[in-house]
Amino acid sequence: MMNLRCIFIGLLFAIHSFGQKKAFEVFFDFNQSIPNEKSITELNFWMKSNSKVEIISIEGFCDSIDSNLYNKELAKKRINSVIATFKKNKISIIENIIIKIIGEDFSQSKNQAENRKVLFTYLETIDSKKQAISESKTIEDIEITLEDKIETERSSLFEKFEKAKEGDRIAIYNIHFKFNSEAIEAISQPLLEELLFIMERNPKLSIKIHGHICCNPNPNDTKLSYRRALKIFNYLKNNGIQQNRLAYNGVGSNYPIYPIPEKDEEERIANRRVEIEIVRK
Repeated sequence: MMNLRCIFIGLLFAIHSFGQKKAFEVFFDFNQSIPNEKSITELNFWMKSNSKVEIISIEGFCDSIDSNLYNKELAKKRINSVIATFKKNKISIIENIIIKIIGEDFSQSKNQAENRKVLFTYLETIDSKKQAISESKTIEDIEITLEDKIETERSSLFEKFEKAKEGDRIAIYNIHFKFNSEAIEAISQPLLEELLFIMERNPKLSIKIHGHICCNPNPNDTKLSYRRALKIFNYLKNNGIQQNRLAYNGVGSNYPIYPIPEKDEEERIANRRVEIEIVRK
């Protein structure tokens, strides 16, 4: 009787110390090993809201396209990508975590986008429950910070360069400059570092940096956009990228995504972007 009572008390303690096992899905675009932009945003939100959980298992899935062996390898890469994100953000992973490389060996959804995923399960501690944002709120209810937007863009940048062809232009929206200046805001540093990393990893890659500005209806005023493009050019050159792999240009407000004057800050950010043209791969 005493033993049963001890077991019951132990179970009560376990229930109060940890919540029920919960699951979260991260989705990927076709043939990609890095989560898609929507899932990166949602995962960042989840990590901020669940900083004291423990990851207890993780499973990688693929659609049914390509061979089973290839899909197993792709599922493994997807798992490693998510685990690397957890480690970077100091999310606890138990030592004996269960890892399942499933690939295409499961009951597939007719919607292939639903099959390209990583599913992880986790346990909440009491502390994490106190800190967690109410489940009645959705991600749309929470303001996405500039840091989140920069991290989302940084996380997807390498993949964009991998897929780009010569002549393509890759827009970077969150390299922010001080008002009417070429000085780059410190918050944008992760994007610069990612661009440098991409250039270092791809020694044959040559690029041209195109600077754009917002708000200015005068198409002939290109000086500020030149200075901003030059600032990025010099950052790469000063960090070891050969000058013959780099070029720059300032186009002012000649190619706005949204009409000038813009309606809001979102449109202004889109217009004052930096574009990286792939000259040679």
